[in-house]
Amino acid sequence: MDFSVLRNLISRYCAGEEYWVDSRTVYIGHKEPPPAAEAYIPQRYPDNRIVSSKYTLWNFIPKNLFEQFRRIANFYFLLIFLVQLIIDTPTSPVTSGLPLFFVITVTAIKQGYEDWLRHKADCSINECPVDMVQQGMVVRTQSSKLRVGDVVMVREDETFPCDLILLSTSRGDGTCYVTTTSLDGESSHKTYYAELFLFDFLSCSFCYFRPLGAENLLLRGATLKNTDHIYAVAIYTGMDTKMALNYQSKSQKRSAVEKSMNAFLIVYLCILISKAVINTVLKYAWQWSADRDEPWYNHRTEIDRERHVIRAFTDFLAFMVLFNYIIPVSMYVTVEMQKFLGSYFIAWDKDMYDEELGVGAQVNTSDLNEELGQVEYVFTDKTGTLTENNMEFIECCVDGHVYIPHAICNGQILSAASSIDMIDSSPGGYRRVRHSVYQCVPVCTSVHQCEHEDLFFRALCLCHTVQVKEEETVESIKRGIHLGKPTSFYISSSPDEVALVEENVLCIMSGTQGVVSSCVCSRFELLHVLNFDSVRRRMSVIVKSSSGEYLLFCKGADTSIFPRVVSGKVEQVRARVEQNAVEGLRTLCVAYRRLSPAEYEEACHQLSDAKLALKDREQRLAQAYDLIERDFTLLGATAVEDRLQEKAADTIESLQKAGMKVWVLTGDKMETAAATCYASKLFRRSTQILELTKKRTEEQSLHDVLFDLSRTVLRQRSLSGSGSGNYREIFLEISRNCSAVLCCRMAPLQKAQLIKASKEHPITLAIGDGANDVSMILEAHVGIGIMGKEGLQAARNSDYAIPKFKHLKKMLLVHGHFYYIRIAELVQYFFYKNVCFIFPQFLYQFFCGFSQQPLYDTAYLTLYNISFTSLPILLYSLIEKHVSIETLKRNPTLYRDVAKNALLRWPVFLYWTCLGLFNACIFFFGAYFLFDNTTFTSNGQMFGNWTFGTLVFTVLVFTVTLKLALDTHHWTWINHFVIWGSLLFYVIFSLLWGGIIWPFLNYQRMYYVFMQMLSSGPAWLGIILLITISLLPDVVKKVLCRTLWPTATERAQVGRTLIRLFIVACGLLSLFSSMAMRGCWILAGIRTRCRTRRSAAFQTCFRLTCLVSMQAIEELGHFHLPGIVYRSLRHVAVHYHAET
Repeated sequence: MDFSVLRNLISRYCAGEEYWVDSRTVYIGHKEPPPAAEAYIPQRYPDNRIVSSKYTLWNFIPKNLFEQFRRIANFYFLLIFLVQLIIDTPTSPVTSGLPLFFVITVTAIKQGYEDWLRHKADCSINECPVDMVQQGMVVRTQSSKLRVGDVVMVREDETFPCDLILLSTSRGDGTCYVTTTSLDGESSHKTYYAELFLFDFLSCSFCYFRPLGAENLLLRGATLKNTDHIYAVAIYTGMDTKMALNYQSKSQKRSAVEKSMNAFLIVYLCILISKAVINTVLKYAWQWSADRDEPWYNHRTEIDRERHVIRAFTDFLAFMVLFNYIIPVSMYVTVEMQKFLGSYFIAWDKDMYDEELGVGAQVNTSDLNEELGQVEYVFTDKTGTLTENNMEFIECCVDGHVYIPHAICNGQILSAASSIDMIDSSPGGYRRVRHSVYQCVPVCTSVHQCEHEDLFFRALCLCHTVQVKEEETVESIKRGIHLGKPTSFYISSSPDEVALVEENVLCIMSGTQGVVSSCVCSRFELLHVLNFDSVRRRMSVIVKSSSGEYLLFCKGADTSIFPRVVSGKVEQVRARVEQNAVEGLRTLCVAYRRLSPAEYEEACHQLSDAKLALKDREQRLAQAYDLIERDFTLLGATAVEDRLQEKAADTIESLQKAGMKVWVLTGDKMETAAATCYASKLFRRSTQILELTKKRTEEQSLHDVLFDLSRTVLRQRSLSGSGSGNYREIFLEISRNCSAVLCCRMAPLQKAQLIKASKEHPITLAIGDGANDVSMILEAHVGIGIMGKEGLQAARNSDYAIPKFKHLKKMLLVHGHFYYIRIAELVQYFFYKNVCFIFPQFLYQFFCGFSQQPLYDTAYLTLYNISFTSLPILLYSLIEKHVSIETLKRNPTLYRDVAKNALLRWPVFLYWTCLGLFNACIFFFGAYFLFDNTTFTSNGQMFGNWTFGTLVFTVLVFTVTLKLALDTHHWTWINHFVIWGSLLFYVIFSLLWGGIIWPFLNYQRMYYVFMQMLSSGPAWLGIILLITISLLPDVVKKVLCRTLWPTATERAQVGRTLIRLFIVACGLLSLFSSMAMRGCWILAGIRTRCRTRRSAAFQTCFRLTCLVSMQAIEELGHFHLPGIVYRSLRHVAVHYHAET
């Protein structure tokens, strides 16, 4: 048995991650080890199949059920269902089992469909054809059949089928070029090296040690470029590859709405338990007297009397079953459907489609839709996010002299069609320097300056990793073709390098075997490349000229070049670099060093030792680079511009008006980033800038700097603590109280750490476009990736992806606003309608001796949340628009009305709960008093228990549905169809359920109950009256709040027209309720007691109602209603007013 997985887990989690190493011995081509080698123990490795699916055909049902019943609500209803099966409960197990079955089934179908799509994707990947070397021949096979040790051949533009070690390439220098777009999103060409320069490597029969590094490892998913073919050996296959290891799920993000739902659920669970306890106690208190005990024909035995604890617990469970419908189990499936379906509105939004890129917005997770409406802090990258990441060469500075391409002189643009003209714009005169592709004729005032200009432009053309390609096909689009003829274009890992080479080219790196041609008469041999890394922030090359001279050219950030410079015009160049940085330009400094043969040999020895090191290889390389890159002569600096994205300033301004605080996190220097912030309107000229820099902390202690900032921002005269542990909290508190924050020179990990420290209370959003932004995107509450020029890694690891930064405005201010409004109404409405549903059942126990008699029929209990009231709220949560899209975009301050979970706070939750309790009391006691005071049937027959429950249930269904209709602002034909269709469905179902004798039912207690109730005129009047009284308080509350304390959203709505609508609704409801009340009281015989004090109060109430009704009719005149409708309503109101 293979215990490698268990051993690896124990080693990883017990010994520590940093000590865990997966080492393996791989024999190329499965050749047996030589006789002198150690004992060969065959190792078992997984095949090359990729499995990203969660289920199989055999484990789908048990595994899916296990995952679903991990939810508290599902597990709770399962327990209720089992209790109904075990003990004698007042309701049928179907009432809990059917809704639970519906929820489980819908969720299982959704998850099963998603997993089936993953199975299809896995099959398409595993069945991809690959070329494998077997017995000296290249054969075609499927990717899933590869094993560790197999030698594969990969051709240009093919994807690597597994993690490989490069053995040999078709290029003579043993290199190949790879793009990792599908792996990390980076579209740049990276260089990899073969350690075995053997074309006939299969005949190799000897063994030797060679160090392997990241430059030899080809990862699965990467694509071979600019190389005809390669041979490589498989070392990690299947689920051991790095791509498969990245399949592991990220940390689950939970929205604020979900947290509020869980809190509300706990409250209602406590209410449920309280109800069950109260009823159980009152039941035994009521039965304490002998005359209220069991009847004579059902007297309890002595054994039953002794088992009172078990009987009390059984009664408690029975009451729990009776009241369990207060927990809305269908709310979870409705919320999931709302999020899943609602996410398509972002993908379908044409305003968020970019014509240039040909892509629109993408939704990678739908669980955070409503979180888009709760964002308080926006953390954004600068390069490629706020800017276009499209570099344009602006100028260069050589020995203090500034050269500008295509400069304007005396009102004319000085340029050339076949070459690049550069104008010396520095003080001291006008000089032109002409640089052609084939010649270099600088006009210089001194030999020294001419030499430095020549070296400067040679450095730009030699010190880079730019590749030249004639033609490339990307997604069926050919690049590099002009007028039907192939042309050259440049490929590089950095857009800065491409801009510099395109504008300042002296030569094109052509030729083979490491030979570089410069102009016509100069040839340079490329000896070593010291690659760029984010720690050194520079790169270097060592070249040999045709005269045998060794030169070291280096370019990088000013902070990494200036400390290593020993000569040159440092101050002039530094001043120009700082000026360019203030203007928002990206700068690079260029330096060189002449190497003697002895120094070159020493450098080669250091690099060779570092590259051959088997341990601490990267550290030794860094030390070698540090020893070689020193004693530079400064040549000059370059400046390129990364222009601001379209409407980036407008987007940031809108976000700030919406109450969000924008933080810019960038790796650029402070002056460059600050200029971008001013251009994007994040900073204003009147803004007070507070700086916390290394230079300032060197002049003052950190404590004193934080004290000054705290005194300025927080108005504090002293710091709360002086320990270093408190500095972090003080810094965050100061930053939170600033209108905007700019953090410079930040590494990707530092961005994530800052967001992690800041996201304890506010809702954070991180947006970026590159692989270096992935860490902060994953850390924030909501992560948004931009599908920019730095690849798709940010977009693939984000929750949402947009083409440009300007689309963030509509994403948050419109979609986020709508999503939150809809989901908040959905959650509150579900709890409200379940309170209305179950509280009459609780009240009914006080009138039935706590006998656990249900008020509603089993069919009504089962279908209430599934059919009668579920579809209207689902549709509302998908298409409701309380204000127009144009209003939200025009007035960003409306976002503040929904910020900080405003609609799911405890006061709002208590209002909905109290409204539900009030409506439930109206339903129950209204029907009770109507039953108590009159005979409802014309033949003198009294209504029974089930008729009473049906009357209450009818009022309930109509009230909660009409409540949603009153809350709807955006009406379409779909709204009308669903809302009125749901009410019609309830009526038709009740008629069929009680009008037909169903053969599959043992007893039918609802037979003819609904028809008998509808045959009574007082029942009709009672239903209308109770519905009107139930809705009236909410309508009055809305009218008063909109009139006296309107929010910004309410003021931005239709204004007086909307207020008139509410006045009309209030007046008409008052009119009809008054008429219904008078009709009921007349039929009940109350008219004979008109002279009593109570009747006088009723008459006063009627008069006030008539006045409100008349005002409503007058308001109707402002609406363009048909004349006959307006005159009829006015006639009814006037006639009723005169009679009253």
